[in-house]
Amino acid sequence: MSATNYSEEHIRSLDWKEHIRLRPGMYIGKLGDGSSYDDGIYILLKEVLDNCIDEFVMGHGKKVDISIEGKRVTVRDYGRGVPLGKVVDVVSKINTGAKYDSKAFKKSVGLNGVGTKAVNALSTYFKIESVRDGQLMRAEFDRGELRKNNKAVSSDEPNGTRVEFEPDEQMFKNFQFRDQHIERLLWNYCYLNTGLTIHYNGTKYQSKDGLKDLLQERMDGEPLYPIIHLKGDDIEVAITHANHYGEDYYSFVNGQHTTQGGTHQGAFREAVAKTIKDFFKKDWEAGDVRTGIVAAIAVKVIEPVFESQTKTKLGSLEVEPGGQSMRSFVGDFIGRELDNHLHKFPQVAEVLLQRITQNERERKELTGIRKLARERAKKASLHNRKLRDCRVHLTDGKKDDARKLETTLFITEGDSASGSITKSRNVETQAVFSLKGKPLNCYGLTKKVVYENEEFNLIQAALDIEDGMDGLRYNKIVIATDADVDGMHIRLLLMTFFLQFFPEVVKNDHLYILQTPLFRVRNKKETIYCYSDEERQRAILKLGKGVEITRFKGLGEISPDEFKHFIGEDIRLEPVQITKDASVGKLLEFYMGKNTPERQEFIIGNLKVEKDLVNEQAIDPVKVIARKLEEVEEEA
Repeated sequence: MSATNYSEEHIRSLDWKEHIRLRPGMYIGKLGDGSSYDDGIYILLKEVLDNCIDEFVMGHGKKVDISIEGKRVTVRDYGRGVPLGKVVDVVSKINTGAKYDSKAFKKSVGLNGVGTKAVNALSTYFKIESVRDGQLMRAEFDRGELRKNNKAVSSDEPNGTRVEFEPDEQMFKNFQFRDQHIERLLWNYCYLNTGLTIHYNGTKYQSKDGLKDLLQERMDGEPLYPIIHLKGDDIEVAITHANHYGEDYYSFVNGQHTTQGGTHQGAFREAVAKTIKDFFKKDWEAGDVRTGIVAAIAVKVIEPVFESQTKTKLGSLEVEPGGQSMRSFVGDFIGRELDNHLHKFPQVAEVLLQRITQNERERKELTGIRKLARERAKKASLHNRKLRDCRVHLTDGKKDDARKLETTLFITEGDSASGSITKSRNVETQAVFSLKGKPLNCYGLTKKVVYENEEFNLIQAALDIEDGMDGLRYNKIVIATDADVDGMHIRLLLMTFFLQFFPEVVKNDHLYILQTPLFRVRNKKETIYCYSDEERQRAILKLGKGVEITRFKGLGEISPDEFKHFIGEDIRLEPVQITKDASVGKLLEFYMGKNTPERQEFIIGNLKVEKDLVNEQAIDPVKVIARKLEEVEEEA
């Protein structure tokens, strides 16, 4: 073995923008193409907006204007404006910013002065303008390089800051902004900052009742009892229960949506269970108290410690350095205010008692079945190889949240499809689960079926979501089926399973549909994979006469060498999303419940041949369900 040279020339020093571009994951998490809520392009937008919100929180500017035209984003706030002499520095010098002055930004969203620098470095065009007291200063950049630095000029615009940027397509390949993700981000800002008005592409966003509005907007169906809305110094919560399984939480710290929870959410879950048990003087299991809960918590802390730059999970054990613990801060508030509310509104307490009693009864009925189901799942995983796991889970003894964010589970149909994906996948982060036949239509069935049905039991075990989302082993769950009627049917049945028993999987953007090419068009020099008939026509025009056209009828027909291109960097995923005005319960009842004349008319009216089905690119439960053919009737 030859010795490796190691000398001075091997040591490199990167400037700020080179480091951000070389290691973007350290600053904005994953890159992505905009199909996921946490893709990098939305983190760029959030980093700019966080500065606007900090201005609002400190009493400067009640309005933010946002526009997105194509791939160009413009954000304008009406705060104090960046000090004119620092306009260039605050977006191009690491460790420069007001966030280091704890007096000015005591409970700020951002803390380390990196956010807008990352936006600058990862954009092909970046412009910042600041207006202060009749003077305007402007600077323009390209991938972090300063291109124009104009002198201050007179301006009659109101004070504030305008940032305009366009993400670098070299970093964010084939990206596009999706309104549903942006709207969710903007609503969260409004729920957490009552009095703030955001205008986005002509639409106004504003909240009157904060977290109470959030629950009313996000809940599927009616709450079992009126939402409990409690507010205190640096803490706000909203709580109710609904007729569904699992626990549904929305947690925030200093305005940041902590999608992975953290110490504040853990303290909240513990405090709710303890307070309710103490109120009723019952020694219930905490899970029985919380099953069906829908809740939100927002806290403000000094110098919060997050587990990554994207701030999705709070790690702070104290509300301020050397101060009260997070556990006691949240616990004392919930113990006092929730107990008072239950005493004040006995009708709420009565409904809550009924729900907890029901949860306890169902759990006890399932005790024996759950034990047997776990044994079956363990045996199947070891001997039948239903799950080909990824090395992140096979080799890591401890949970690594950063690595878990990279993991994907493909749920496939049949041995040929699972074989192609298994041979093509990234074994470090991608796992494969192979279905045997079509899943059961589980609409209207109790959770008992999850344990008694082999496929559902094994899917649940593979995901480790039996006891809630905290154990979810994969960040992305990808349904990978053929682009035909049978494949659409399996998608529908799997979506029904998740929506029926684990709706938080869908609500928290973990469920996706894999898009694979329908056609391969090639000549001797070039091969183009096409995902629709329109793309096929364009490829034929581009390559000219004498091309070879292959129609992929199933995933198993795609060779592993080809498949690796479709589940790698250029993977096309469509998120399964619940639209704002959709009720999961009503959708499932209409499409998956008992047959009705109305549904027959709907199916006939929306009947499409396979050619139309496979060309659909947007995956929305409503659209997929609407295209179900006669198999729906057989399953229902």
